[in-house]
Amino acid sequence: MAEEAKAKGNAAFSAGDYPAAIKHFTDAISLAPENHVLYSNRSAAYASLNQYSEALADAKKTVELKPDWAKGYSRLGAAYQGLNQFHEAVSSYRKGLEVDPSNEALKSGLADAEAAAARAARPRAGPGAGASPFGDAFGPEMWAKLTADPSTRLFMQQPDFVKMMQDLQRNPNNLNLYLQDQRVMQALGVLLGIKLKTGTDDMDIPPESPSASQRPAEAETPKPVARKPEPEPEPEPMEEEKIVNENKVQALKEKEAGNAAYKKKDFDAAIQHYTKAMELDDEDISYITNRAAVYLEMGRYEDCIKDCDRAVERGRELRADFKMIARALTRKGTALVKMAKCSKDYEPAIESYQKALTEHRNPDTLKRLNEAEKAKKDLEQQEYFDPKIADEEREKGNEYFKQQKYPEAIKHYTESLRRNPKEPKTYSNRAACYTKLGAMPEALKDAEKCIELDPTFSKGYTRKGAVQFFMKEYDKALETYQEGLKHDPKNPELLDGIRRCVEQINKASRGDISPDELKERQAKGMQDPEVQNILQDPVMRQVLVDFQENPKAAQEHMKNPMVMNKIQKLVSAGIVQVK
Repeated sequence: MAEEAKAKGNAAFSAGDYPAAIKHFTDAISLAPENHVLYSNRSAAYASLNQYSEALADAKKTVELKPDWAKGYSRLGAAYQGLNQFHEAVSSYRKGLEVDPSNEALKSGLADAEAAAARAARPRAGPGAGASPFGDAFGPEMWAKLTADPSTRLFMQQPDFVKMMQDLQRNPNNLNLYLQDQRVMQALGVLLGIKLKTGTDDMDIPPESPSASQRPAEAETPKPVARKPEPEPEPEPMEEEKIVNENKVQALKEKEAGNAAYKKKDFDAAIQHYTKAMELDDEDISYITNRAAVYLEMGRYEDCIKDCDRAVERGRELRADFKMIARALTRKGTALVKMAKCSKDYEPAIESYQKALTEHRNPDTLKRLNEAEKAKKDLEQQEYFDPKIADEEREKGNEYFKQQKYPEAIKHYTESLRRNPKEPKTYSNRAACYTKLGAMPEALKDAEKCIELDPTFSKGYTRKGAVQFFMKEYDKALETYQEGLKHDPKNPELLDGIRRCVEQINKASRGDISPDELKERQAKGMQDPEVQNILQDPVMRQVLVDFQENPKAAQEHMKNPMVMNKIQKLVSAGIVQVK
């Protein structure tokens, strides 16, 4: 039961229903309080809801129960990081790496926690000053954007402008020092993707002309700039920075050309463009993953895998977005699946998909993982398939059944089904064993599978009807026996089943049963969704009132076959009695 609750929790977590996942994991924990995996899973669900205090408590319990399990420390680190306790997070990830030094999730978590701790320790611009709302604008792509935009390209050749932008990249909170420089305002608009009205909007400033901040204003006295004049940088670093920026812009152009070639299925050209982009800019792993995609299309799976591994390794060094690393791992998994069709080994692909999901839980990756696991299971089933051994195991089961050794019989029937899962007789025989042991849900499931595999096999209907009769669902049993008679009209077991069902239904309609049995039948009937729908139907509620208070109207209702079927359903369930 704990495993069943855990499975429901995992399914809810995968669907993004974290409150339901927490409920199921809690149910599982109440049944198996020493299972460390359950606390780990619930910790992940709490963290997904930003309930980090609860996530931390479960993570601590996980580590307490299983101190040699690396994932517990990963949960612990994530919870501490969510609570902004970065030093504790770093310590947790490091302890986990002592247990499993090669664990990629722990390495990635440690890098994030250390970066967060460094940011938290970094001095702010002034007392009470917060982070600049424009901080993201001055990121690594700033130089490429400014070089690519015509309105700011010329500014890149002006040393004082470059100096200011370098200062802003180091500390965005210094923006207020440069707000009076129209070039900075122009650059800010480009970086934010918006149009800011500046004094340079209508200007055409040549590379060697004085900066806008050095020009006299036409209509008002210049306002003092809140900073000291700064010496111009040396020309060598400026030239080097310019080359780097030009390379990044050129790399983007090569990427676009590669994308166009890929769409045209000109794969050789696409590879050339992506390779050139990689040579120009080694700080963007999308060029590597794009080339891997081309190799995948060409069937060069080993080259694809090498590029994906390279993208992951370089992405770790650059602390790239988890989504990009996950994309590389997913692409590697897809290449491994293609290779598995020959090697018959899906395990490496499954492992790659699982690693991708630890980086970023992408629905497409999860779908691919499920497909790979199913392919592995199907392959194992094919390799295990042996009808001859299946028949031998079924015969062993039959012998144990005759000796009334039902658990032993079930064991052999189950092995028979593993060898040949398409044999309806084996499901029928195992259903009979489950019925003898009182395991009605399992018996019903096997009987229904038997009918699904062979709708003309009358034994399946007698098994299913017997289970339903035993569960006192006489109306359902009657329907099952009647369905079986369509395929075998003279079958004595089906005919006897119908007789017994009608007898019980008539007893209920006459009230010829004990009060306890009536209450039991009514309680079970009220749980039936079909009965619930009938009782909630306003038309049927009026029909029931007419049967009690208006005999003439009741007689009219009896002429309607649909109404009478619903009345019969209520009679069979013990809800209505006809006297």
